Formats: sequence, structure tokens, C-alpha cells
Amino acid sequence: MDDNKIGREELIGLHVKIKDCTDSSWKGKSGLIVDETKNTFLIKIDNKQKIIVKKTATFEFNIKGRQIILNGSKISYRPENRIKKVR
Repeated sequence: MDDNKIGREELIGLHVKIKDCTDSSWKGKSGLIVDETKNTFLIKIDNKQKIIVKKTATFEFNIKGRQIILNGSKISYRPENRIKKVR
């Protein structure tokens, strides 16, 4: 699965790691995506839910043993519209 295909998939329920972020306190944090809006992810980290703005970060997903890295600005769409718009 490449980054274009993951951008078209349901991301809620996936484990994610923040590779890079404009806010350095987010770098290296990881957790489970529990909700998504056009501009944000709600991620469960250490039993707390935290909101991160997609455009500020680069995310790493591990799918079937493969690391896929996505720039958050490429997936800043409503989840229901992202399927059509991510290329």
C-alpha cells in the first residue's frame, strides 16, 4: 500500500506515530486515531485523547509491516471527501 492508497482509506482505528511536527513536543508520540475531522486527528495517547492539526505534522503508519509516511497537508480533507481528493 502506498501513501496515495492509505490517504483514501479509513484512518480511524489505525496506530499512528508523529514523525515531525511544528510543535516539537509532538515529535515521536504515537497512539490510536479515534476520530478525524477535516483539519485534525483525535489520537489516544497514554489513555488521554489529544487533538493534533493535520497540516502541522508528518505521520507514520505501519500497515502490514510497511512504514508509510504521510504529510498531514496531503490528507487535510473531510474523511468522507478524502477518498475522492487524495491523489
